[in-house]
Amino acid sequence: MKRYLIILTILLVSTPVKLQTESRVLAFGDGERLEFAVSYRARMWPNTVVGDLSLTVSERRGFFTIVGRGRSRPFFRWFFDVNDTYTIVMDAQTLRPITYSERTRQGNWHFNSDFRFDWSEMVVHTSWRNLNRHTENTYKTMPITEDCVDAVSLFYRLRNTDPATLVVGVPVPLNMVLRNSIRQTNYTFLGREVLNISGVGRFNTLKFSVMLVTSGDETFQDGSRFYIWISDDLNRIPLQVQSPIRVGSVRVRLTRYSGLKHPLTSRM
Repeated sequence: MKRYLIILTILLVSTPVKLQTESRVLAFGDGERLEFAVSYRARMWPNTVVGDLSLTVSERRGFFTIVGRGRSRPFFRWFFDVNDTYTIVMDAQTLRPITYSERTRQGNWHFNSDFRFDWSEMVVHTSWRNLNRHTENTYKTMPITEDCVDAVSLFYRLRNTDPATLVVGVPVPLNMVLRNSIRQTNYTFLGREVLNISGVGRFNTLKFSVMLVTSGDETFQDGSRFYIWISDDLNRIPLQVQSPIRVGSVRVRLTRYSGLKHPLTSRM
């Protein structure tokens, strides 16, 4: 379970749909807030909610600021104290990321990571530091392509897509900046499905299978696949994620939502 909220954020924000940023009607806007419960299950461990994750959006002067926060629940903090924050600034017109900041605290383990995208030079400047081991940041500059994004801004950029472009069963590649590397992944659209979310309701959804990538964490293995369901409406919000880990599985499900830009017509 080490550093699980970092990877779960990547799961949530990797909503798999083809980029189409020219859409005039955004799927999200100022004031949107999504809350999720994170649960863990293993052979000798029943499905148990161990943490919470929130994603909020604000808009000012032509930029979106998106903040993600992950926190373990009080009962579990004595042996697995997680407190993670991610802050992303995006251009409100192009939906290109400008900056990304990750502040991770999990028990005695502390990690900072920052990205700065330079679209005029088509590079991303990254820096990171394990505060337990290093006194100075490590820096790296990498070339990027037009569709390169960080994990969190990718989610919001991809939500602004027409589901009519999806083709069932055909894998589609994606690129994602993860600290000191740009990783390749792919998704497959599996079709539409009705899903019941405990405490929230029944929804018409779009279901996907996605190849999981990490930045070197030991909890997950590259090549594994997870499943994600998103609302089949103009908001295209993530409703549930299920993913394997080396021991057991993790599920993330929507618990609350507010400030949606469009009616949640997928709810039955």
